[in-house]
Amino acid sequence: MKEFLLKRYPHQRRQLARQVTVRALAYHDGERELWHQHEHGHLIVPLRGVVRVLTPNRTWTLPPSRGLWLPSFIDHELHAVGSLHLCTVNVEPGTTGWLWANGKVLPVEPLLRELLKGMLHDGTDYEPDSRTALAVPFLLKMLEEAPLLGEEGLPLPRDARLLAICEHMMTEPATDYTLDRWADEIGTSGRTLARHFKEETGMSFGHWRQHMRAAEATTRLALGAAVTSVALDLGYSTPSAFTVMFRRLFGASPQQYMSSSSNE
Repeated sequence: MKEFLLKRYPHQRRQLARQVTVRALAYHDGERELWHQHEHGHLIVPLRGVVRVLTPNRTWTLPPSRGLWLPSFIDHELHAVGSLHLCTVNVEPGTTGWLWANGKVLPVEPLLRELLKGMLHDGTDYEPDSRTALAVPFLLKMLEEAPLLGEEGLPLPRDARLLAICEHMMTEPATDYTLDRWADEIGTSGRTLARHFKEETGMSFGHWRQHMRAAEATTRLALGAAVTSVALDLGYSTPSAFTVMFRRLFGASPQQYMSSSSNE
């Protein structure tokens, strides 16, 4: 029936008011923007607070020092961590040649953040001679030349048993079960489990757990927790061990990674 109705009443694409628009959104802690997709490229930038972005096979946790590009027609859900002020940049396909076909994380430097905040004042249906219209080419140039970070998010497996393990670990990130222990739980061998986990996520179990804990640390730090308490709660023996892990993954200490205009 759905296919019949789509043929009889074909979907009409809704154009943006302009080729490039910038919007501001605000969410309370724990609020969610449920699964949806866009017909255009979509950049997500938290101006204050932290946003967790979920796609069917990957998740990202973004402080205000990071932005996430999602191409058209990617299902995603947003979770607010703390009081979240979010900025989104929407770009119609064909506007410029560089629009990436995959999700990409890029740094949000002060100049880019201030540019976005300034562009919010004219709304999405801005006049052709407005400041926002004049800023659009500069914004697109900044995004094109922004370094793409090697932060590809936390991959999720498709296999139901592996996904159940990941869900448990994400709910209780301090869990220190070995793969052999998990293998006993689901009735297989540690070697088999390790192979399947690497095949489905592209990561070893240990590496995945490090990334998962780092993402969880980001959410807790955003809510005001101290580095020491976060480190111990996530199963690290000392805060320095946690900081070493975090710096190895993200090239910055937890404080540097979280630094932003959040104090404004």
